[in-house]
Amino acid sequence: MTKHTILGGKVHLYQRERSSRWQCSTYLNGKNHRASTKEDSLARAKDFAEDWYLELRGKQHRGELTNEKTFRDAAKKFVAESAAILAEERSHKWLRDHESRIRLHLNPYFGKEPLSEVTSGKVQDYRAHRLQSDRPPSRSTLHSEIVTLRQVMKTAQRHGWIKHLPDFSAPYKTNGKITHRGWFSHDEYKQLYEATRKYAREQRGKQHQWNAEQLHDKVLFLANTGIRPDEANGLQYRDVEIVVDDATGETILEIEVRGKRGVGYCKSTTGAVRPFERMVERNQPEPTDRLFPVDHKKKFNQILDELGLKIDRLGNRRTLYSLRHSYISFRLLEGADIYQIAKNCRTSVEMIEKHYAVHLKNSLDAAAINVRRSRNE
Repeated sequence: MTKHTILGGKVHLYQRERSSRWQCSTYLNGKNHRASTKEDSLARAKDFAEDWYLELRGKQHRGELTNEKTFRDAAKKFVAESAAILAEERSHKWLRDHESRIRLHLNPYFGKEPLSEVTSGKVQDYRAHRLQSDRPPSRSTLHSEIVTLRQVMKTAQRHGWIKHLPDFSAPYKTNGKITHRGWFSHDEYKQLYEATRKYAREQRGKQHQWNAEQLHDKVLFLANTGIRPDEANGLQYRDVEIVVDDATGETILEIEVRGKRGVGYCKSTTGAVRPFERMVERNQPEPTDRLFPVDHKKKFNQILDELGLKIDRLGNRRTLYSLRHSYISFRLLEGADIYQIAKNCRTSVEMIEKHYAVHLKNSLDAAAINVRRSRNE
């Protein structure tokens, strides 16, 4: 590393390896300060560094040079607080996902920035930086990163490290149309479970018998509980109990769900009971064994392709998640109370109305809609 000093050793100039640009540094107010001169010429770099140092000294005399916290400090505080406070309210995966986004993307970009420098413009620069990378993220992935960024900055605001939050909204964004989630109609769902049942029968006595039977029962289980696939993958046998429901007298499953919103509860339809009983008979599990130790995505998608059901009529791609959407849609079509559906699925009424309103036609009162004022003739 090549080094020079100016102003009696108060300012240091240096070139990092593999870079022709000169950097400058100084120690003021109990803290090291660094900046890039953005100059290849040593003479011009010295001029820049001198002006930069004098500006810092001016800020020091005016009391404007403080030991400001950096984004990395706020990120560290956010993770520590979340681990301690939200342990009972959020899942471990929720915190792990935030930590991963901070470590892989946010800290490398914002880490050394003073919090006051994380402005709305800087947030937009980050969006452009990510979208121009060799492997640009999907829209939902980038949205998740901005959510994590907002959480970190809200932590800084709570501790008084910043007075105001920057604007995190994406500029130039138009009001997009509301999209409806991919789901299976009753006939399509029947096609699907008959296909998985047929596959399970064909595999009897063969290498893939267990996987085929598990897949068939998973399809029925998800479509009759509304549980998210990631929630199902974390379910243990001790989380599921066969009970007789007091309100209906039907035999159902009561399920303790641990997912992205922490611990929640779910009551199934009667259609989930027999698949669960078959899994118990098949696996002879310990209480802590997982119901679905294999995700079955590859075979599930293969069956959808064979049936021509992978894409719905609106162009939505169907996945295992579509079984949850189907459960909600079926309940709406049966006239179930939307608040109870939201509670059972650990989501909000707003989300159901936004993404499943296309299925609410049966809940509309035609007599109320087509009311006519009487006319005096």
